[in-house]
Amino acid sequence: MPWLPRKVLERRIELALKRRPVVLLLGPRQCGKTTLARRLGRRARAAFFDLEDPETPLTRETIAVNLRDKKGLVIIDECQREPALFPFLRVLADRRPLPARFLLLGSASPELARGVSESLAGRVAHVEMGGFTLEEAGDGKSARLWRRGGLPPSYLAASEEESYRWRLDFIRTHLERDLPALGIRIPSAALRRFWMMAAHFQGRTWNASEAARSMKSQEATAQRYLDVLSGSFMLRQLPPWFENLGKRLVKAPKIYFRDTGLLHALLRLRDQRDLEGYPLMGLSWEGFAIEETIRRFDADRDAYFYATHGGAELDLLIARGARRYGFEITYADAPAATKSMRTVLSDLRLEHLWALHPGSKTFPLSPDITALPLSRLGSVKF
Repeated sequence: MPWLPRKVLERRIELALKRRPVVLLLGPRQCGKTTLARRLGRRARAAFFDLEDPETPLTRETIAVNLRDKKGLVIIDECQREPALFPFLRVLADRRPLPARFLLLGSASPELARGVSESLAGRVAHVEMGGFTLEEAGDGKSARLWRRGGLPPSYLAASEEESYRWRLDFIRTHLERDLPALGIRIPSAALRRFWMMAAHFQGRTWNASEAARSMKSQEATAQRYLDVLSGSFMLRQLPPWFENLGKRLVKAPKIYFRDTGLLHALLRLRDQRDLEGYPLMGLSWEGFAIEETIRRFDADRDAYFYATHGGAELDLLIARGARRYGFEITYADAPAATKSMRTVLSDLRLEHLWALHPGSKTFPLSPDITALPLSRLGSVKF
């Protein structure tokens, strides 16, 4: 299987290791965390432990003896499998001088993986990793990346059918093995039904009562399922932007799949022809473009959408201090400026607004609005 370089991520991890004694590299299983970490580890001659390996020497009973004398870089894969690890790492991270730094690999958010946030507060830097991005895949690969998703075995599969089958297997494994390994006790059949229902919420505002009615369950159950799939990097809850603007604002998050290949597998869209025949294809592409933009600008904690009950909307708002930048997503080669765009420019005092589209041409729509191909996202500078 060919390997694509991920130099931006490598650099981000290396900088984080200089700033903090512990770096937590987070992302879904099969996104390439282990491959990337081993590559970094070879250069640094790092010690490597895989907590998924039943023969690992790093167990609850042997954590202290195996880690306290280590020097340099220590890499621990699937760290969420051993909660007892984190309190001991806190002790090691507080040593001065610091003989070792730790790169932890995890497939669950700190909120889902017990003990990370509490034990390592102030000592850990977080780096998120997903599948391949457009920048990594290269020019002319956007349709393949959108259709198959960025998880390496799916994106690099020899055929559409092989990619599709791999994604179906990934979904089953995630439900039946990965989540139970995190201590999550939810029947896989129930969570699968919710996941399939979430595919029809793509790009829509979350409505817990509607989801609960569809599942014949309680709102708290639907919210719990949503949080589990968000915490394991399958779904994104894009929060609304709140500000006292004197307007009635939408206050529930929007739901997007973080990997559109998994969305398409759940919808049984096997290839480009199936995708182009799907009535809500535009919402799939919207989620793809939003995820690309958030990752391109490392804006996971600075990304919002904006919507008023009066009809003004912005698909993506990225806030950088006092500056705000807007992105409107449209599956049209020649987008036009709209009343809604002009309204949000004024409401939010945006520095600029880009209308992202799947075409190939960049052109101005007004002094403050530019139509921009998603493939040219790298030309945007904040």
